[in-house]
Amino acid sequence: MNNIFRITGIALVIIIGVFSINTTLANESQNITTPDEHSHEHEKPTKELAHDHDHANDKGNNPENLAVVEDEHEVGVTLSTEKINLAGIKVNAVFPRAHLNTVYAPGEVKANGYKSYIVSPRTDSVVINRHASLGDHVKFGQQLVTLFSETMAQTQADFLIASSNWKRTKKLGTNNISERALVEAENIYKGVFGKLVAFGLTKQAIETISQQDSATFGQYDLVAEREGVVLQDDFMQGQRIEAGETIMLLADEKDLWVEANVPPNKELNLSLGSPALIDLNGFKYQANVIQEAHTIDPITRTRIVRLSITNPEHKLHSGMFVKVYFQFESSNEVIAVPEEALIRSSDGDWTVFIEDHPNEFKAVEVTRGRSFGDYCEVLGIEAGTKVVTRGAFFVASEIAKGGFDPHNH
Repeated sequence: MNNIFRITGIALVIIIGVFSINTTLANESQNITTPDEHSHEHEKPTKELAHDHDHANDKGNNPENLAVVEDEHEVGVTLSTEKINLAGIKVNAVFPRAHLNTVYAPGEVKANGYKSYIVSPRTDSVVINRHASLGDHVKFGQQLVTLFSETMAQTQADFLIASSNWKRTKKLGTNNISERALVEAENIYKGVFGKLVAFGLTKQAIETISQQDSATFGQYDLVAEREGVVLQDDFMQGQRIEAGETIMLLADEKDLWVEANVPPNKELNLSLGSPALIDLNGFKYQANVIQEAHTIDPITRTRIVRLSITNPEHKLHSGMFVKVYFQFESSNEVIAVPEEALIRSSDGDWTVFIEDHPNEFKAVEVTRGRSFGDYCEVLGIEAGTKVVTRGAFFVASEIAKGGFDPHNH
């Protein structure tokens, strides 16, 4: 019995010892694992910080952020000398100077009324034949149209009688007839001669009346009284024309008029000889003010300003519509550039391109001022600045092609 209790006690002691050993080993294992776990916990924030740093770098490489950085730089480009020559880029230094200010008005080319001639019969007549047509250039004395008139036939007959009497009385002289008869015959002759001249016959045509065939009696020719162009010939052969009715209009197209229609409320201090620029489809002509109406046209409700213009190449013709730019010199000196030098930026502002260094161009924002014909006043650049006056569009396109590298070296 005692042996049984002894064996049981020994077994309990052994079990308790084994349990204690296992407990100790478990604690040691826990102590070893805990530092590793803490190590991983410390590593995780480090990786997160690294990730945040990389993310920040990604933001720095974002195109939007690049655009922000680019906005801090001036937009420019460097071009080779060869490219500048091929593109025809011109650079000029600009300085303040007086320019011509312009005021626009629509206008119409007119025949010079002082150098035009209306061809018309002085007595009721019938058109027999025409010798010139619309658009023909005729010379002084050139035959234009042949007419027939009963009145002309009677006057030609009267002339032949008066001419014969005058010649006869002159031969007789005052020894055979009275002085009164001589004077009377002379005056009758001169009266009929003057009547033929009033009908439009030339001296040469009157002198050949006696040689006319009886079949052509009553026929007469109207000739060009001046050199010019036939601008109107609204008639037909066989048509009866009343006295004073226009059958042809001759005008000298070397010297024309332009009538500008100026709004009545437009204040223009125009004097005789004031310069103006006439624009016809891009072709420019110089003109001068010769007359200014002081009344308002009842149809157009405008004031007519008449200008004189030379037309040596005959490119201007009566009836053409043109643009009239009255020119006035600016009261003070201003900096102005050609219109083609001004370019709209992406945000809608006006810019010009300047050359700070050889072949290096950059855009400078300016304020557009008054217009002076092909030039425009600009505010925002200093005197002596080298501005691209021709080829600005090419420079702008080269800058645009540079993308996000505005300097494009």
